Amino acid sequence: MEIHMKWYYRIGFMLLLLVTVYVFLKMRFVWLPIIQIAFIILIPFIISGFITYLLHPIIERMHAKGLHRGLAIFLIYILFFGGLGYGFYKGIPALLNQLRELSNNAPFLAEQYRGWIETIQNHTEAWPDGLQGKMNSGIAAFERKLDNLLSIVIGFLLRFFNSALIIGIIPFLTFYMLKDANAIKKTIWYLTPRKWRKQGILFLKDVDESLGRYIRGQLLVCLVLGGISALLLKIFHLKYPLLLGAIIGITDVIPYFGPIIGAVPALISAATMSPNMVITTLIIIVVLQFIEGNILSPYIVGKSLHMHPLVIMLAITAGGEIAGIIGLILAVPVLVVLRVGILHASEHFIKNRAKDSVRE
Repeated sequence: MEIHMKWYYRIGFMLLLLVTVYVFLKMRFVWLPIIQIAFIILIPFIISGFITYLLHPIIERMHAKGLHRGLAIFLIYILFFGGLGYGFYKGIPALLNQLRELSNNAPFLAEQYRGWIETIQNHTEAWPDGLQGKMNSGIAAFERKLDNLLSIVIGFLLRFFNSALIIGIIPFLTFYMLKDANAIKKTIWYLTPRKWRKQGILFLKDVDESLGRYIRGQLLVCLVLGGISALLLKIFHLKYPLLLGAIIGITDVIPYFGPIIGAVPALISAATMSPNMVITTLIIIVVLQFIEGNILSPYIVGKSLHMHPLVIMLAITAGGEIAGIIGLILAVPVLVVLRVGILHASEHFIKNRAKDSVRE
């Protein structure tokens, strides 16, 4: 009888939770503006926390080998932000010049694009009306997505340069987070309820083991791949090599689909030059993917996710449908955290059932 009552309580709790979530979502006009303001305020802290998460293990490793912790923080801090600053100093003007050149050539590219579309439509005139309509719908949908993508990129760049104050305080926040990392851990430890501490430490440890190496390795792979692709595209005289290399490097963070997304702008740019340039660009992309798949990823990232590719593809597809490009990028990290959370929850549930059976 007690077991049945427990299930009734659980079902009642789930129903109450669903009603609460429904009412909460209906009242989003009240809390959504507050969350948006809080998110804007927290952005520098989130970015600084992420950078601290990336650099802290390196500092701890250097400290374990005998280097003074303060000196290790100073060296890594200077190398990271010095390299980042130098990269921005040299790369941003060149990137802006290429964006300006792309903007100036936009009418020519648009005219060429219209010519391609007319050619496709002329070749598909004999198709049945249903297929012709689907082709035209697909082209229109592609144009809308391309416009949205360009708007997102331009809007992001404008917000990035308009947020000089936020960007400026990130190095200072990161320094203090690196310096006081152990104190922050202790504070979180004491703020966590005692009964959750042990389970929380195990959960965070498993998340870090599954996700930490993947994130650090994937970022390094993207950086190396973006640099190599920009260099190769420049050597073979493709237009906008730095911009296209940055796109290839950034999109590579998306497993499986990223290389395809990153290759499209490079091939479109090559198509505006000559058929030989398209073949050359295609060869470069194939070589890059061979390097990434057989050299960089196995040695830098490794098999740190321990998940079937079909599950990862499903997560990426769902992330893209839910949140667009951001969803594609965050799909795998969210999947890893959910996987670890489900494993811990099932383990906790099994333990509770074992305790209940012993009491009975």
